[in-house]
Amino acid sequence: MSDPTTDPLARVVREEWGRLVALLLAQFRRLDLVEDALGDAVEAASRTWPRDGVPDNPAGWLMTTARRRLLDRLRTEEVARRKQPLLATDAERHQQGARTMADPGAVLEDDLLRLVLMCSHPALAPEAASALSLRLVLGVATPDIARLFLVPEPTMAARITRAKKRIVGAGIPFAVPDASVLPERIENVAQTAYLAFTAGYAPGSGPDLLRAELAGEAVRLVRTTLALCPDEPVLLALLALVLLQHSRRDARVSDGRLVLLPDQDRRRWRTDEVDEARRLLEHPALAGPIPLLAASYTLQARIAAEHALAPSSAETRWDRIVRLYDALLGLAPSPSARLARAVAVAEDRGAAAGLEALEGVEVPGSHRPAAVRAELLARAGDTVAARAAYDQAIAACRNDVELQHLRERRQSLG
Repeated sequence: MSDPTTDPLARVVREEWGRLVALLLAQFRRLDLVEDALGDAVEAASRTWPRDGVPDNPAGWLMTTARRRLLDRLRTEEVARRKQPLLATDAERHQQGARTMADPGAVLEDDLLRLVLMCSHPALAPEAASALSLRLVLGVATPDIARLFLVPEPTMAARITRAKKRIVGAGIPFAVPDASVLPERIENVAQTAYLAFTAGYAPGSGPDLLRAELAGEAVRLVRTTLALCPDEPVLLALLALVLLQHSRRDARVSDGRLVLLPDQDRRRWRTDEVDEARRLLEHPALAGPIPLLAASYTLQARIAAEHALAPSSAETRWDRIVRLYDALLGLAPSPSARLARAVAVAEDRGAAAGLEALEGVEVPGSHRPAAVRAELLARAGDTVAARAAYDQAIAACRNDVELQHLRERRQSLG
């Protein structure tokens, strides 16, 4: 797809894909046909718009063209006479179709929310839910999703297809669940977005230290869902968290090399995103008792905010960060949080205290505990032990940029 900032077709696909999918699905209830029809409409637009000019209502043009494709396909299949319900009865389909045709704006937000919740149904594995959300809600192309998740395109295509079949086969409804389960489903959406965002900033293997495109799409998914549920604490806290983390993307790598937080050029941080995150953290919905997941995201966001708001690395309030990690570990203990707390303790109280806090911390499959231990041992003056720890980290590291950084740090020990 072309640059969405200059290509009108790319822009409408980026901004309206999820809404168009939601409206078509609301009308026809055929998940197996909707995306193909919309894809055909985009292909037709790529041929006709350069020749005939961009229509006054590009999204409406795509909607009308996709609807025609769907109606042609349904006539061919003779769906009405076979009474094939899939996601709804024929009576519901006709009723919803008439309502959508009469006043599409009246159902747009509800239908997009239904789509988001359907893609994040608990019956789907988290990885499948993330891929399906990126595909259906945000319109990210399957090859791009495959690249973002570091899997071959056929593997990702099969994963998305299986997720669609799971929705149809399991009878997962295209509906907003009742109030008793809605918070849990919103949390599934949040966890799906968080998983995709984490995949962007912790690729684990390959040549890239970060994949800002995937993280950016995850941010967009949180924004899209929050616009539908503007006072939902878990979404407010998560958007604040990912914005604060994402705001440093331009400063994390320089000339292909890892730039650690203390060495980053803070002038390259996105201050508009930092300011937005600060406003989100001041939202009244986060002031009182909130669900566990929302509280966890809020604490993580406040930790990120301490870094973002410090005038310089030397002026970072590490004592506050340690206290926030203590609260986070009391709420949602994890090896990664313990590791991060050990780093904060070392910055606040010295390398020896950091090594003590690091004792017993293991993150399965990660080289980072060994890398942190090596750095703290080097600061403490134990060069021999630091070299051994760096060797351990190097052996476990699968990311090319981080591996280069670790080798350079080990070499600097002499």
